[in-house]
Amino acid sequence: MFEVLRTEGRARRGVFTCAHGTAQTPVFMNVGTQGAIKGAVSALDLKNIGCQIELSNTYHLHLRPGDDVVRQMGGLHKFMRWDGPILTDSGGFQVFSLAGLRNITEEGVTFASHIDGHKVFMGPEESMAIQSNLGSDIAMAFDECVENPSTEDYVKASCERTLRWLERCKVKHDALNAAPGCVNPGQMLFGINQGGIYPHLRVWHMQEIAKLDCDGYAIGGLAVGEPTQTMYDIIDAVEPHMPKDKPRYLMGVGTPSNIIEAVWRGVDFFDCVMPARNARHGKLYTWQGALNIKNERYKTDERPIDPECSCPVCQHFSRAYLRHLFVAGEMLAMRLAVLHNLYFYNTLMVKIRQALDEGRFEAFRAEFSPKLDGKLAE
Repeated sequence: MFEVLRTEGRARRGVFTCAHGTAQTPVFMNVGTQGAIKGAVSALDLKNIGCQIELSNTYHLHLRPGDDVVRQMGGLHKFMRWDGPILTDSGGFQVFSLAGLRNITEEGVTFASHIDGHKVFMGPEESMAIQSNLGSDIAMAFDECVENPSTEDYVKASCERTLRWLERCKVKHDALNAAPGCVNPGQMLFGINQGGIYPHLRVWHMQEIAKLDCDGYAIGGLAVGEPTQTMYDIIDAVEPHMPKDKPRYLMGVGTPSNIIEAVWRGVDFFDCVMPARNARHGKLYTWQGALNIKNERYKTDERPIDPECSCPVCQHFSRAYLRHLFVAGEMLAMRLAVLHNLYFYNTLMVKIRQALDEGRFEAFRAEFSPKLDGKLAE
C-alpha cells in the first residue's frame, strides 16, 4: 500500500498503491470538490497536467446529486471519468464551516444544508456509507474541525469524541467493504489528528488514533487562521508519533512554500483549493514568484505566464491574451489560469521528488521555499 523509498532528514520519498493505481509521493491532490475542478477543468484535463490523485467532497456530493445517484452511476470514478486514485474527505470540515445552525451530539451532527436549509444528519456511520457509495480509494474519518482559537477544555472534549467517532468509522467501514455490491471493496480509511493549537492534545490524540491501525493518518484543523509558524510547530510535535510505515496527509495546505516546509517535516500528501481559487482571481504562480495577470503591465506582454513552464497554457498563450480574457470576463480566462496553476503545483511535487531522489532536497528547500513565497520581481 505505501512504501518509503528513501529519506532526507524527516522528508520522505515514497510510493502509494491503491485499487485505482499508484501515486509517487510527496503528492498534491487536485481538488474537484463536486466531481469537477472549479474553472471548467475536467478529469481528462487532469491527466494532461500531471494530476496523480483527485479529491472530492463527501458533504457536497451527498447534497448534490446525492451519493445514491453516484452509486447508481457506478461510483465516482465512472461518474466523472477519472480512472486514477480518488480521496474523499469526510464532510466534517464543511459541516463546521458551511452549514447553518448545527447541533453536535455523541451520535453526530444535525445541520442545515447551505443550499436550501433543509435539515441533514451526519455521523461516523453516515459519512462512511456516503463515501462507500462514492467508491473512493481513500475515505476520511468523520471528525470535528474546531475553530482556532478554541478553549483547551472544548478542544480536549472534541478530541475525545473524534477518537470515539474514529472507532465507529472503522467498524462501519470494515462492514461496508465486506458487504455484497460494494462499489470499491479496496477502499482505505485514514484517521484524522485533531487538537487545535495545543501540542500536548495533538500528541495525545495522535498516539491514541495510531493504536487503531488505520491505512493512513492526516493532520487536520490547521491552515484555518493560525500563524504559519504555529502550523509548523504542530507538525513538528505530531510527526514523531505518526506511524513511519503509513502515509501522512496535511489537510488543506497550502502555499508552495507551506508544502516544501511540510515535506521537510515528514508529510507525504497535500491538498488545497488555493491554486485553483487564486487562478480564478488572476493570481498565477511562476518559478520566480507569483504575479497578478490583471495588472496593466501585462497588457502587451507577449511572454507566457512563466517562460520556464511547459504547461499547455504557457506553450500557446501570452500574458497579454490571458489578461485580455480576464478583463473581458471570458470563461476561458479561468480555465486557462486554473490549468496553469494546477500544472505548477503538480510540477512542484515532481521537482520535490527529484530533489529527494538525488539527495538535494535541503538545497531545494533553501532556494525555493523563500522564492515561491514572494511576488514575481519585474
